[in-house]
Amino acid sequence: ANMTEIVECVPNFSEGRNEAAIEGIAEAIRRTDGCHLLDVDPGPSTNRTVYTFVGSAHAVVEGALNAARAAKQFIDMAKHKGAHPRIGAMDVCPFIPITGITPEECVERCACAFSQRASLELNIPIYLYGVAATVPQRKELDHIRSGEYEGLEEKIKKPEWKPDYGPAEFISHWGASVVGVRKFLIAYNVNLLSTKEQAHRIALNVRTSGRSKEPGRLACCKGLGWYLEEYDVAQVSLNLTDFETTPVHVAYEECSKDAKELNVAVIGSEIVGLVPLKALLMAADYYIEKENLFIVQERQKIRLAVERLGLNSLSKFDPDKKIIESVIIGVERFVSS
Repeated sequence: ANMTEIVECVPNFSEGRNEAAIEGIAEAIRRTDGCHLLDVDPGPSTNRTVYTFVGSAHAVVEGALNAARAAKQFIDMAKHKGAHPRIGAMDVCPFIPITGITPEECVERCACAFSQRASLELNIPIYLYGVAATVPQRKELDHIRSGEYEGLEEKIKKPEWKPDYGPAEFISHWGASVVGVRKFLIAYNVNLLSTKEQAHRIALNVRTSGRSKEPGRLACCKGLGWYLEEYDVAQVSLNLTDFETTPVHVAYEECSKDAKELNVAVIGSEIVGLVPLKALLMAADYYIEKENLFIVQERQKIRLAVERLGLNSLSKFDPDKKIIESVIIGVERFVSS
């Protein structure tokens, strides 16, 4: 069956305070044919805004180009300060294959197509990362971004840091951009009635990198602990970078196990942003087998997963707004009506 081709694009721009700039970039994406802007998430303290939009490979490349053109008008990196590591105005631009396209096709038709056009038109240096990386040391985003914008002027002169596209020179108003292809990342937080330190301890136990000497228990998992003043809970905050290797329910159960040993209460969990339907169905199947339940309907499986993971604990989990496939179907219905 020929599935609709859907690619998600999640560019991060180094501006989270200036309303006109945040809205100007959003508008550039909105007015692109075939692009559906799903989410705009500005952070004043990080001084950074994350945009989430979907469309065909061709449409998201056009959307990303329009967003970069707008960013060039609004952002001057020479004046940028913020808590989040960054190297450029359009700091990072990942393309994520959702349906009907392979990661390899996504590299060629999205990451490379975008980089070639953007570097030429805007005269900006671009590095490829993730699946699109041309050399091993550029696989990891953090490695390309080390030294940040402030260190780029020296770094970009080094032969080993020649950009994949665009000029090998320091463009002060822009910096450099990192473009690539990655799997869908699930931002997942487990809520605890505990201190920030206890949450962080659990994060160190489970995250892949673990502690300085010993690795953690879960693969494809980044994490730290923090405290949310507005909800009065601590969280183990995780990025699951490959949910088929380390699923949401596994992360939840592992955190719960550690919490129990610390005599700490787990009060549900939270998915930040969107989640693929498959991730919730995998969780449902786990609990169906574990508890020997009989559930066939997809809607009921979703309810079971939401219930067992406690996804309603901080704010209502609305499947129509949180599951990426539902959001896209909703958008398509809206567009074709």
